[in-house]
Parts: sequence; structure tokens; C-alpha cells
Amino acid sequence: MGKREARQKRHQRIRNKVVGTPNCPRMNVTRSLKNMHVQIIDDLSGETIASASTLDPALRDSIEVASNKEAAKMVGELAASRALEKGIDTVVFDRSGYKYHGRVKALADAAREEGLKF
Repeated sequence: MGKREARQKRHQRIRNKVVGTPNCPRMNVTRSLKNMHVQIIDDLSGETIASASTLDPALRDSIEVASNKEAAKMVGELAASRALEKGIDTVVFDRSGYKYHGRVKALADAAREEGLKF
């Protein structure tokens, strides 16, 4: 089993326990070699409530390197502010099978500092 399959198995184990509801949606993080993406998802209706990315027009010009912790922090702050605008202050964090360190941790900490609870 390769690294990708192992991460997908970890993500499936997490998803068996973590479900986003309208009151407490799921904050899903996707990490690639070049970018970071965050979606705040209501799993019961299957809708994405808010999202942010290093490719987002609001951040694209201010980010020099999209694959570092500083960029992840900016994405976390943007995602949290967009969620708070929609009236969401509590989420459940879905790390998608990635280790909780580095860029994933920087994104989560920035979202917490912005006022999101999880």
C-alpha cells in the first residue's frame, strides 16, 4: 500500500466518526504539493457553506509561495471569516488523513484565532 492509499484509509476512518450538521458543519482540509483548500460542509444537505483556497482571488496576489505555513495561515483566517459571516461559529475539523502538524496545524490554529470553535 502506497502513501496515498494509506492516507485515504485514514481519511475514511475519520469520516466514519466525523459528520457535519447545519449547526456544526465539517471543516475539510485538502493539502496538495502546491496549494491548500478548505471547505466548510453540511453533510446532511450535501452543501458547501463556505470555502477558501490559496488559489482564491482574495489571496492569490498576496501569497508569494502557496505551499508554506504562512499561506496556510492566511487560508485558515479567510475560511474562518467567511464562516463567521454566514453565522457559523462552531465546526468539526476533518484533517483528511493528513498528520496534524505543519500546514494543517497552522491552518487550524489561524481559524481558531479568527474566532472559529472546534
